[in-house]
Amino acid sequence: MHIGDWGARGAMYWPGRIALVDEARGTRFTYADLDRRSDALASHLRGLGIGHGDRVGAIAHNGVEVMDLLFACGKLGAIFVPYNWRLTAHELDGLVRLTTPRALFVSRELADVAIGALEAAGLTGERTIPFVDLGSASESSATYERIVTADSARIREEGTSAEDTFVLLFTGGTTGLPKAVKLSHRMVACNVQTTVIHHLRHDDVTIVHTPMFHTGGLFVHALPVLATGGRVIILRRWDAGEMLRLIVREKVTVSFAVPTQLRELSENAAFATTDFSTVRMLISGGAPLPVSLLATFQARSVPIAQGFGMTEFGPNALMLTAEEGFAHPGAVGRPNYFVDARVVGPDSRPVKSGDTGELCFRGQGLFSGYFGMDERVVDDEGWFHTGDLAREQDGNLYIVGRLKEMFISGGENVYPLEVEEALYAHPAVRSCAVIGVPDERWGEVGCAFIIWKDGAGDSATADELRAFCKERLAGYKVPKQFQVVQELPLTPAGKILKRELLRRFTKEACS
Repeated sequence: MHIGDWGARGAMYWPGRIALVDEARGTRFTYADLDRRSDALASHLRGLGIGHGDRVGAIAHNGVEVMDLLFACGKLGAIFVPYNWRLTAHELDGLVRLTTPRALFVSRELADVAIGALEAAGLTGERTIPFVDLGSASESSATYERIVTADSARIREEGTSAEDTFVLLFTGGTTGLPKAVKLSHRMVACNVQTTVIHHLRHDDVTIVHTPMFHTGGLFVHALPVLATGGRVIILRRWDAGEMLRLIVREKVTVSFAVPTQLRELSENAAFATTDFSTVRMLISGGAPLPVSLLATFQARSVPIAQGFGMTEFGPNALMLTAEEGFAHPGAVGRPNYFVDARVVGPDSRPVKSGDTGELCFRGQGLFSGYFGMDERVVDDEGWFHTGDLAREQDGNLYIVGRLKEMFISGGENVYPLEVEEALYAHPAVRSCAVIGVPDERWGEVGCAFIIWKDGAGDSATADELRAFCKERLAGYKVPKQFQVVQELPLTPAGKILKRELLRRFTKEACS
């Protein structure tokens, strides 16, 4: 059974149950509604000549339309390609050229960017591809609604196999053209099974607020919850106050957020009075969770579990339960049920427990390669090398940093994540990031970018932070330079863009 069948299964088991709430539109959809809409959309796509293996693109904000397209492509054996709507037409041009969609669905606010990308890619004039207006933030376009509400027979592509590509998602590259990651039906189904085993129930309610052109928006909870009869509330754009309001109104039980978003929740005025009694767990992922932030939610009796994964594997690959968070500060947990993990040295052999090496994964949650590339993605034993530095201790895995972010100062390895954790312990630090920068004496030294908490900038100083770090870190790990900033550059998934920080770095701005 491939993913295209899942809509019909939902309509069979829970036809009248609310499956999805599109908050921006103020509309609720049952499982039967979602199945009918995806059948009608698949029928429309088939009428355009789209079938097995063809790409269907979307430049769209979060909404029911994204799930319509996901399931419609699944029914046809077509490949869904959600593009990053934050990109410019120039940036999208290369991605459109790479993936050559047969049709493009676009949120009305993004039409100019989409048209510019198509023109740059040469997909206008005689080569024009079908372009469907999805409508605005508040309502669908009449054209799109006619498509998804038209009468249609049930659609199913019998030739689709578990190894066929279901979705192309782009890596969050900061230089060059992002790679298009091929996610198969097998990989997506394995992630659903893993997620259900570890923390889902049939009556779960989740909020999807991360962009649905990322694995976090589509696959961390949205599809697993829909595969188990739960309810998915979709936010068009992230808003901390709106999420707190919806947690209460919809009786949310489980949801995913990156640490940046968890911090915004904790700093919202409504956080102190929000009723979290229905929340079984919030899951932090995408970036390291500072222990101080974990303590903030613990004080409000909000369970915070931690997870780790990536577009190329999972995305739910490692898990640390809320109960284990304080017992193992800094850990991201153990491998999930269908996941093998190990930490290896430069020779690709496992290192001793407690030693730092590269994290590798193996299992059915592995992607199928990069679209348009013949690059080998696993080693001779079938392990995928993540590029993340980790260590294993007492059965738990700890992420130390990115292999490419580690720097060497005076011959010693420095892992920025360890330094950042020390900085987060200071009461005046709201956010921080550490990078290695050139130094004539030491080769490289640490530069810490700091955002002060409100009001703290009047009293806290770089010298105070330097002394604070010296009490917690070896001397070579203590940042030699500090730069106070108002914001840190973030990817759409909420990760700090350290290459951008290096580009912005100037000695003149440091203290």
